[in-house]
Amino acid sequence: MNKRAKRYTSIGGEALIEGILMRGPKRIEVSVRTPDGIIDSEELHYQPLRQKYPILKAPILRGVASFIESMSMSFQALNMAADKSGMTDMEEESKFDRWLESHFGEKTSNLIMTIGMILGFVLAIVLFILLPSVLFNFFEKWVGEGIAPWRSLFEGIFRILIFLIYLILCSHQSDIHRMFRYHGAEHKTIFCYEHGLPLTVENVRKQKRFHPRCGTSFMVLMILVGIIVGFFIPFTNPFLRTFVKLLCIPLVMGLGFELIRLCGFYDNLFTRIVAAPGLWMQRITTKEPDDSMIEVAITAMKAVIPGNGEDMVEVR
Repeated sequence: MNKRAKRYTSIGGEALIEGILMRGPKRIEVSVRTPDGIIDSEELHYQPLRQKYPILKAPILRGVASFIESMSMSFQALNMAADKSGMTDMEEESKFDRWLESHFGEKTSNLIMTIGMILGFVLAIVLFILLPSVLFNFFEKWVGEGIAPWRSLFEGIFRILIFLIYLILCSHQSDIHRMFRYHGAEHKTIFCYEHGLPLTVENVRKQKRFHPRCGTSFMVLMILVGIIVGFFIPFTNPFLRTFVKLLCIPLVMGLGFELIRLCGFYDNLFTRIVAAPGLWMQRITTKEPDDSMIEVAITAMKAVIPGNGEDMVEVR
């Protein structure tokens, strides 16, 4: 009896506030558990950049385009999930909130999220790029220039430690912990579909929660690729080095995306080694879901599965 070939789907998703986004080849669905216990599911309308600009389908460039698309979709989906889950109704309105609403009206929530994303991006640059470079310069003066060849490795290890500490701290917050459980439900549901099993709570519950094609794995791979790229940046001035690293971000994104794709399409020793750090980190970012979370994931998944099976390929 021949062993059934492993299958891979292009469908992917992400956890939201009390819900899940699933993205298929033709449809994007946002499913959220509302305060009264029902599942509110709605299509998210978004035209991918790669459809508008075919050049973005090229290797490396498609990774940059995918990252931008994910950020844009996440922005819209989080707004939808916040409204459906009742989160916006639970928050107490402050004087500052009333001032924002009077000046910006319905665009207030988008404004707040945009400002938050900008501040988060600036903070990420300082913590993950500038600070490691400054610390290495300080360490080099103390130890000696003999460690100069290991600059990029030191910076990369420091970035991984910051990322690890950040995730651990986030996982102890109740709301984020629930999102991590929805993240687990998303992965389990995709695995269930890839194994060709009916999408039932019982079948999904049995699946593992660590998936090689995951945003967490992508972030880890970006850090590891950044270490390699950093070896080719000769500058030691922290600000100049940070500037050059910012210019290299599209390359790092693109290479990280291609590695994630390899881990999805192929199952061999190389792809297992590449996927291993991200899968380990998912022990923090994915938690075991309850049945109600699995039901939300199944609802979103069923809405985006194409009828002709165009999303499926065999893993080699």
